[in-house]
Amino acid sequence: MIKGYKDLKVYQVSYKLALIIHQITTDKFPKHETYEIGAQLRRAVISIPLNIAEGYGKKQSPKEFKRFLNMALGSCNEVNVLIDFSHDLGYIDDATHKKIYEQYDILGKRIYTLIERWK
Repeated sequence: MIKGYKDLKVYQVSYKLALIIHQITTDKFPKHETYEIGAQLRRAVISIPLNIAEGYGKKQSPKEFKRFLNMALGSCNEVNVLIDFSHDLGYIDDATHKKIYEQYDILGKRIYTLIERWK
């Protein structure tokens, strides 16, 4: 039984992944990227659970919740572009890139499925 947004699997996964990305961008990115790509990536990853939580608060209107889920899905796509960009710049190694990219791809599919099924 879903009692709140924290019970949603997409929220739980997005929150955990945001913590991982935050750690990577603060530990492994060059200092000059702290306020550039690193900051953009952190904003994108945190916007996913934030949009899920905010939209769930407006769940009395399925259309409104879906609007927030669509924003979360857009942020997932943004994260994957930034992950690719960071990898190509050498800030993320191949194994980390593959793992994170796949996790955000799966998360995006889960959010999409939730959008399609929410009534």
